[in-house]
Amino acid sequence: MSEQPSVKILVVDDDPLVRAGLRMILGGAGDLDVVGEAGSGTDVPALVARLRPDVVLMDLHMPGVDGLTATERLRAVPNAPEVLVLTAFEADGHVRRALRAGAGGFLLKDTPPAEIVAAVRRVAAGEPVLSPEVTRRLIGIVTDGAPTDKRGEARKRLGALNTRETEVAIEVGRGSSNAEIAAALHLSVPTVKTHVSAALSKLDLNNRVQLALLVHDAGLAD
Repeated sequence: MSEQPSVKILVVDDDPLVRAGLRMILGGAGDLDVVGEAGSGTDVPALVARLRPDVVLMDLHMPGVDGLTATERLRAVPNAPEVLVLTAFEADGHVRRALRAGAGGFLLKDTPPAEIVAAVRRVAAGEPVLSPEVTRRLIGIVTDGAPTDKRGEARKRLGALNTRETEVAIEVGRGSSNAEIAAALHLSVPTVKTHVSAALSKLDLNNRVQLALLVHDAGLAD
């Protein structure tokens, strides 16, 4: 039986020590391969075109083109790699802008190495990754004053889903993996994937993170 190909990663951070640390952490996992590095978002398009990474590990605060702009530009291109944001701190606007641009996850730099490795694997597999701190912040944004019309519009959009798809969407909004959703709702993992795909199609969304944001906008993830 042939081995699964390694997940190819591009590390983007303006601090050489951080890049070296991430290369060491990720390189220690046999199924991950750091294929390149960049110190600014300016270099990302050319490197992505040449190296074809599966995941871009993106810092936000860099000189020249910052990580938010680089993520928006990258995810606007067809067949773009997944983006996992890894930054020193989170701010409401940064989190939401990065995730709405299509980033597959958002972690803080103090995340333990093993969790960073697991997060890269999950993002590469198309599953959203949000640190507990970021998830709480997103929930707080909604519960502490999301406009009523925005919440109503989000709930109206989610009304296009059937009951089971809505249940699955809410679990996605809570950051649950497919296996966790399957266990919580007593479904098989393939069935969960089918419901997620159906929800994304009905709502015209690109990925699970955007589905999670819609659930948060609707105030249904708390």
